[in-house]
Amino acid sequence: YKEVAHITSRICGICAVTHTTTSIKAIEAALGFEPSAQTIKLRKLLLNAEFIQSHILHVYFLTAPDFFRVGSVFGMVKDNKEIVLRGMRIKTLANELCALVGGRHIHPITLKVGCFSKNPESKDLAAFKKKIEDLWPDIEETVKFFKSLKTPEFERETEYISLTCQEEYALYDGNIKSSDSGEVEPSDYLDKIKEFMVPHSTSKHAKSNRDSYMVGALARFNNNYDQLHPKAKEVAEELGLKQPCYNTYMNNVAQVVETVHCFEDSIRLMDDLISDGMTDEKIELIPKAGHGVGATEAPRGTLYHEHKLDDIGKITYANYIIPTGQNLANIQNDLRALVPNILDQPRDDIILNIEMLVRAYDPCISCATHLMKVKFINE
Repeated sequence: YKEVAHITSRICGICAVTHTTTSIKAIEAALGFEPSAQTIKLRKLLLNAEFIQSHILHVYFLTAPDFFRVGSVFGMVKDNKEIVLRGMRIKTLANELCALVGGRHIHPITLKVGCFSKNPESKDLAAFKKKIEDLWPDIEETVKFFKSLKTPEFERETEYISLTCQEEYALYDGNIKSSDSGEVEPSDYLDKIKEFMVPHSTSKHAKSNRDSYMVGALARFNNNYDQLHPKAKEVAEELGLKQPCYNTYMNNVAQVVETVHCFEDSIRLMDDLISDGMTDEKIELIPKAGHGVGATEAPRGTLYHEHKLDDIGKITYANYIIPTGQNLANIQNDLRALVPNILDQPRDDIILNIEMLVRAYDPCISCATHLMKVKFINE
């Protein structure tokens, strides 16, 4: 049980923090252990850092080139170099925060079952807080930049699933909320999430109350708008994002809104940790048989890890449900709704609109959809 989180981290290099955290939460649930407030705050800070770096990677380097019709971020460098550099500055800072708390930029090594093996020092948190505050002008320019872009028009109401919590914008913890059918506890996740196979794919698909649902930034925004930081709400209004929003393309805008939220929440968490003082925790749990579920929001949507342990702490069963797999059926339904309405457009515009819709979900990994082949029949 001590090793599994470092193995599941490798499921995704972009969402390594979330996989590590979710796996640890499942183990702790199986062992009946509640971590300290300090440990939870450090985990939340680390998750915020991952959300920022992942969202910025997606909106700047994988979706912004679509609006300039240049194919990739390299096509933006000549005429829009400052935009690219701004994205790099923000992502670099977020990666550095991952390293400060997690021990390195990718695949964190300080997270362990029960606590952290090494805590950041208060003086380092204070210095990093100053870095975040100094970078705020880049966040403001990010908002202005995305306000200047014209998001494609599209609307298809669907079911939205995310974690939810009355006390905060739920990224680390909460019940599972469906916009259709209400809430269940994470331990009952299979009452909400139904995986199934389709003949045309080797990937599992998922459904809940309908034949598909959406997870990710837009789902979280629709389900948890009230818990957003006030500045994030201001940015949402400035960018024209209103709850509820049924335009999948606006998922990218929701990611910008969440980036602002995570910046502000990171400052709050650092203030708390510095004020409280850091305590070195040496916690070694006694293995025992148990069964636990961990649910956490990854940048791309809700992530579930389930583990069963035997009496010596060996993993005897594991089940993981990944955000992109949950979105696959909804992507297909979106495309079925979109394509008939754009057939009168030029061929290149049709291809771009289809690719942008798939990329809006931030699938693992968005650049893969640059390889999409669109077949035109009876042309």
